[in-house]
Amino acid sequence: MNNINVPSHIAIIMDGNGRWAKERGLNRTAGHEEGAKTVRNITSYCASIGVKYLTLFAFSTENWNRPKLEVEYLMKLLEKHLKKEIEVYLKNNIKFKAIGDLSRFSKSLQKSIKETEEKTVTCTGLTQVLALNYGSKNEIIRAIKKLNEKNLEITEENLDSCLDTAGFGDVDLLIRTSGEIRLSNYLLWQNAYAEMFFTQTYWPDFNEIELYDILVEFTKRERRFGGI
Repeated sequence: MNNINVPSHIAIIMDGNGRWAKERGLNRTAGHEEGAKTVRNITSYCASIGVKYLTLFAFSTENWNRPKLEVEYLMKLLEKHLKKEIEVYLKNNIKFKAIGDLSRFSKSLQKSIKETEEKTVTCTGLTQVLALNYGSKNEIIRAIKKLNEKNLEITEENLDSCLDTAGFGDVDLLIRTSGEIRLSNYLLWQNAYAEMFFTQTYWPDFNEIELYDILVEFTKRERRFGGI
């Protein structure tokens, strides 16, 4: 990785689980199961190359509009995933953090999220961030309310400190899988100067090789941040 500019903060919109399953004649749940495996692989790879923050869009504020059975399945899968991944997090020195409005989740799921955060709090490598019941507009509104509660002046720095991602830094590299080309209300503030990549690959098929190729292209880009 000597010739690769490793981003500090990578954000991924993990899209295409349902279509991956449909093309194989499987239930959408099978796509989510396979997508969870990809989460583990990509997270471990990012940890190994020195990425500091990997923020994954796991469940949006709009995803509640999906069929009830699918939503219930996703909640169970998430809780099971967190319990299974503890060993992986600790083995790879990965800290876990959840962002979003977690209050809508069941008490059991909230407990699993909190326990995973607490058990990995001393890890010093990659921080894996799962965006859960997350929407960027909702996050910014909540941040503004925090500003008012703290009686802070409205500045970029103060607003940034009140966001769910406070301390993570802006996104350097945004990736969206499955061929869709939009942000879908994801990290709108943090993506202000992110380099964006959109791939046709469905999330369950996304792997370390494709991510490496994206990093090669990312390294070639000149990031001027509005300068010359």
